[in-house]
Order: sequence, then structure tokens, then C-alpha cells
Amino acid sequence: MICNIIFKFAVEFLHDMNTISTSDIAHLEQFIKGAQKIVLTAHMRPDGDAVGSCTALFHCLKDMGKDAVIVLPDPSPDYLGFITGTIDKGRLTDFESDPQGTAEAFSGCDLIFSLDYNAFHRCGRMEPLLEGSPAKKVLIDHHLNPDRERYDLVFSETEISSTAEYLYHILLMTSRYGGSAAKLPGDAAAALMTGMTTDTNNFANSVFPSTLRMASSLLETGVDRDSIIGHLYNDYSEGRIRLMGEMLSRKMKITADGVAYMVLDKKTMQKYGLKEGDTEGFANLPLGIGKVKMSCFFKEDEDRIRVSLRSKKGVSANRCAALYFNGGGHEQAAGGRLSVPGDVKSIDEVAAYTERVTHEFMNSREEQMLCAGQ
Repeated sequence: MICNIIFKFAVEFLHDMNTISTSDIAHLEQFIKGAQKIVLTAHMRPDGDAVGSCTALFHCLKDMGKDAVIVLPDPSPDYLGFITGTIDKGRLTDFESDPQGTAEAFSGCDLIFSLDYNAFHRCGRMEPLLEGSPAKKVLIDHHLNPDRERYDLVFSETEISSTAEYLYHILLMTSRYGGSAAKLPGDAAAALMTGMTTDTNNFANSVFPSTLRMASSLLETGVDRDSIIGHLYNDYSEGRIRLMGEMLSRKMKITADGVAYMVLDKKTMQKYGLKEGDTEGFANLPLGIGKVKMSCFFKEDEDRIRVSLRSKKGVSANRCAALYFNGGGHEQAAGGRLSVPGDVKSIDEVAAYTERVTHEFMNSREEQMLCAGQ
């Protein structure tokens, strides 16, 4: 009986690993072994998956005796402080807060990891530092269209819940951890669970059999999922909850095509004292309405308007983002931006622009065929 159980888990582990080359793992281990100083990077406005992946890899590299530092384009959101708080002092920085320190980190490193983004430009103002560094570069990501030419080693898989899950499988293939989640450092295991949980919207989307096996294995190692859920979803500011009420009751609009959209301007953000990360998940809220097929959330920034798109099966948020919002992502979850004054003159024009382009999109032949399942 015990042998059958062990065999079953071995088969499931091998199934989860079948997209990862053992040759690539060997190269990865060579890169890490030969590196003296390692920089871990993520995309602009880092989310739970980006920060969770960086934090997890940091702890694993530390476990391997390596000198690593996490360098982000923007500060990590406050709501992820429960995992970033496990990082050694001085080992987490960001370009916005310390551009000189960030530049020094890049200039002295010989290995760079790009986590949860597919191209240098996703790092914003850090792009020249990535471009100019002679260090070996490794990509670990789950988004479409990776810029393979810029990297010495690429791990890219779109049919997976998150970069955190992908990193989990990669780590377990290394000789250090040998297929056992129990060997991962505890802080790394918790960070991986956090990244996967946020990117699946707490198992609401992009969940694969491998995702549930990962979660089960991490729970068996002692990861406190209840604590993670408490930090992620039950520790919001009062301003976020009050804003959510205003957005849903006063600012949410639903078009005849089944597209819901909400526009958040700076004045309203200041009214509720919002911090970065306080609107995480807002784009998902309208999808709870039966007639809504796609949800668009717009947030005013300094020189642009940030866009988050979410959709139900049969509608491609990714294609809509690529066509109309200078972005892309996954089939049901994508992001982008509107430039000001390039795409729209101001935040006041977003509603009219959205209604026009989403009407065109939802009534296109390609989208109608997708909705019909053809």
C-alpha cells in the first residue's frame, strides 16, 4: 500500500516536471555555482507572484550559501510585508527609493534572475541596467512571448498558474532539493504559496492539477496557509474597503456587450489614502455578475493610466489588452496602459474610449467565434 502511494506521488511529480529540461536545470546549477553575487529582479509595480517568487528564490540561494539581493523597479506593496519581512536587512531594495544602490547592485553582479516578466522593458527605468549588465541572465516566467534573445537561459511556461508555481517545480528538480518540498527553507515555501495564491486569485482562476499538488505538498511541509490568507485578504486598510463600496455602487458601469469597467482617478485615491497594492483584486469584482463577460479596471498614474483586464472563459482579455491597451498577458487575465495624452487626453476620456473599443472587440468575428466555442 505504502509503495503504491510513493509510486503515485513519483508519477505525479514527473508529470509536473515534463516541460522542464534536465539539461536546463544542469545549466542553472552551473550558473548558480559559479556566481559570486546574484541579483533577483521583478516587473514594475510588483505583485504577490513577483515578490513571492523573488523572496522564495532569495531564501533558496541563501540556503545554498550564495550572496543575493532583490532589486525591484518600485517598492514592494505593504500588504506583502509579511513575506518581505523575512528577507535579511539590506538585501531588498528598489530603484525608486535608491537608484544609486540599485545601479551598484547591478554593476557588481555576475548573475541576474528575471522573475515574473518576459522582457527587459517590463522593468521600466531599470531596463538600461539590465541591458548594460554583462552578467549571465536567467528568465523564469509564465507570460506569453518571452524575449529569449536577451537571456542565457530561459524557463518559460504559460500553462501554469504562476511564476511561483513554476519556480517551485524548477527548485525541486535541482540537486539541492531533489524532488522534496520538505527540503525547501520554510520562508521560501511560504513565499511560494503566497505567490501562487495571489496569481490564482485564491484558486479562482488559472488552476491546474499541478497547482493543487504544489499546494498540498507545501501544506504538508508545515506552511501556514491560514496565516497567509489572513495577511492577504483579511488585513486591508479601511480606505480600501470604503473605496471598494464606492467603486461598485457609483463608478462601475456595465455596457450592453457585457463589459464592466471602473475608472479610479488620483483625487479619489487621495480621498481614501490609498497605498500601492490597495486596489489589488478590484478588476475581478464585476465578474461575479452573471451578465458580465469582461471587466476593465483603470487607475490613474503619473503619465499614464494603468489597465487591468479580467474575463470569463470564451473572452480573451489578452487579445483585448494587446489590441487596445498596449499590453497583454494571459487569456483571462491581462494588463496594459493608456498613455496621456497619446491614447487619451485625460482620465475623463477613458470611459468613452473603453465603451468604443470594447464594443468593437466584443462584436469582432474572432471574439464571437471564441464565445461560441468554435
